[in-house]
Amino acid sequence: MAKLEEELKQTGAAQVTTFESGNEMAATAAAQINYHMMGYFPITPSTEVAQYLDQMRTRGQHNIKLVAADGEHGSAGICYGAAAAGARVVNATSSQGFLYMLEQLPVQSGTRFPMVMNLVTRAVSGPLDIRGDHSDLYYGLNTGWVILTASTPQAVYDMNIMALKIAEHSDVRLPVMVAYDGFYTSHQKRRVQYFADAETVRDFVGPNPNLNYANILDFDHPVTVGAHMNGDDLTNNHAQLSEALRRSEGVYEQVAAEYASLSGREYPILDLYHMEDAEVAVFLLNSAAESAKDVADQLRARGIKAGVVRPNIIRPFPAAQLREALRHVKALVVGERADSYGADGGNLTHEIKAALQEDPLNQTTVLCRIFGLGGKDFYAEDAEAFFQLAIEAAEAGRAEKPFDYYGIHPGSPDKVMPQVMQPPRGDAYHTGLIQVTPDEATGKLKVKVPPLRSLTTKPRRLTPGHGACPGCGALSALELFFKGIEGDIVVLFQTGCVYVVTTGYPYTSHKQPMIHNLFQNGAATLSGALEAYLEMKRRNEIEMSDDPTFIMISGDGGMDIGMGSAIGAALRNHKLIMLEYDNEGYMNTGSQQSYSTPVGHMTSTSGVGKMQKGKQGHHKDTVQIMAACNIPYAFTAAESHPQDMLRKAAKAQWYANNVGTAYGKILCACPLNWKSEDRLGTSIVGAAVESCFFPLYEIEQGSTTITYNPEDKGKRIPAAEWLKLMGKTKHLLKEEATLVAFEAEIERRWTILKKKHEISEL
Repeated sequence: MAKLEEELKQTGAAQVTTFESGNEMAATAAAQINYHMMGYFPITPSTEVAQYLDQMRTRGQHNIKLVAADGEHGSAGICYGAAAAGARVVNATSSQGFLYMLEQLPVQSGTRFPMVMNLVTRAVSGPLDIRGDHSDLYYGLNTGWVILTASTPQAVYDMNIMALKIAEHSDVRLPVMVAYDGFYTSHQKRRVQYFADAETVRDFVGPNPNLNYANILDFDHPVTVGAHMNGDDLTNNHAQLSEALRRSEGVYEQVAAEYASLSGREYPILDLYHMEDAEVAVFLLNSAAESAKDVADQLRARGIKAGVVRPNIIRPFPAAQLREALRHVKALVVGERADSYGADGGNLTHEIKAALQEDPLNQTTVLCRIFGLGGKDFYAEDAEAFFQLAIEAAEAGRAEKPFDYYGIHPGSPDKVMPQVMQPPRGDAYHTGLIQVTPDEATGKLKVKVPPLRSLTTKPRRLTPGHGACPGCGALSALELFFKGIEGDIVVLFQTGCVYVVTTGYPYTSHKQPMIHNLFQNGAATLSGALEAYLEMKRRNEIEMSDDPTFIMISGDGGMDIGMGSAIGAALRNHKLIMLEYDNEGYMNTGSQQSYSTPVGHMTSTSGVGKMQKGKQGHHKDTVQIMAACNIPYAFTAAESHPQDMLRKAAKAQWYANNVGTAYGKILCACPLNWKSEDRLGTSIVGAAVESCFFPLYEIEQGSTTITYNPEDKGKRIPAAEWLKLMGKTKHLLKEEATLVAFEAEIERRWTILKKKHEISEL
């Protein structure tokens, strides 16, 4: 420690010591660099990077333009466009988000535009798991990006600074990824140091060189970016990319040396621990290697020459350095948090074997163990088990089992989980109390709904015992909507709060068939299931007394990233219901702003401070968008008006079963993120209706009808009366200009809606 402090004194660059997480340090580095742009989309566990940057922006700590995308595919496009314009660009993502943008990554490297992206590693679905492994990272190995691996929050900070300089180097000109472990490194706070003066960082990375290269803003030398190529041209292009990626190794060493002289912290290509005379060793990425180092010390005390290899860079792959490091190692266990299915070893295992194959003097036995999937912890005893495998292989001169999964538990027939209740079938959900009949004169539906108490005997679709937050409006609203649905249902839940809190292997709260898919594919998945059912029924391969109703449940901003899929299903007019529970944000990932967030509302990525006053821009009207697809039925509903919701649920089912797509939007309270009292959810939703922010209406066969008009009832209230009920909007009561603009937009939309109500042709 004294040596480090002495080195730091010699650099002359003052540093601050504190305790921070990896995500905080990624954001700190980005803020100090002061990138031009960040196109982002929330996904756990990388979301915090954008959140921290938004908080810093509200305090005036940087000028980065944060652009909330419609999904990760869009965020990658935003970043690519900004980079092509010569800007400095940063992003952060994880897991499915990384895969969703994967198509864009080779575009960026293939056209040689630098940027920096933090990949906060997380298990890839399916099934869904939000904790950390490296299954997302491995998909990035063939994208043409330089890939650095950061094992600690300190390394996250340092490598984010180094990454930009590497990316923009004239010998490289490639995007760079900094990968670190989700929830281990991203969220755990550790002792870190960062430069006290942002100018130190900016001086190190240097001025922006990107405008000196071909970019789409150069009108004196206009360029065409991304022109299609024939085979010879593409071969040359990829050869040049490959050469640049290989050159980045030397650039990395140069930049790392410069950074070490500035910071006192060294990041060699391989972090070699006790490898000078090691006979048995383990190869591990990122945080797991730190646990293994302690075990290596213990084995050394027992006379066993044990060592640990951890790379700081895996693209380009450090083959030469590994050959040198493993020259005298008898057995190496490669621990990988992802499998290359069917290849009898993870990706890095095969690359290590290939590297050693070129060294005729190397006799190292290489074993692979897949471990730590889905964030399963890696303890000292696990590292000891890896070393024991290496010791046994070294003694035997061979590996009895070169490849296996570590930590698996075979199932047992006597431990099959029993079904704890007999699920209700369609007859139980048929009450006959809700009557829907077409009106031949108007072409619309007449619905007779009984008093609510008469529907209490109808079974719930969800069992008690889910994990929703106290006061969550989504669960109660959905159950109310389901009361208006007769018979069996097949329900699809996109990723979101309601999905997460009602499922958790091996348990489920769903009494009827449920399937999950990701935000961007919900409507497509359900339409596939529906059409398969109809085709199998047509072929007499399945028999059902009554057709089930197919319902997709979306929420938590799902109609941003999932809008394309939803519009596609609506244009195909599948016989299904799409239902959106609108809680005004990406609540499942921590209350980030979505396109359904109203203007001025505070979220974790639209903070309130001296430089920013909540979300910019008005909320998206998904019902009007979906109605524009000419579906037969679209509506809004709220739990505060239960009879209205039941009527609309019954209509939606009739249209879905007989005509085509029905779409509904339900406003649902989220006390945790709305910063309101748990007990006030229904009242707050009711106030949103009474203020005309969330009007209740339906669009049936293209004709709009307001189903509840607070003005006719003499109950309309100012928007401020609604806003004061929530902590996330109280600041708006003091921001007169924003409040006036918000009320004007409410009035504009309400006026248009009334005109459509009056004139059926609109």
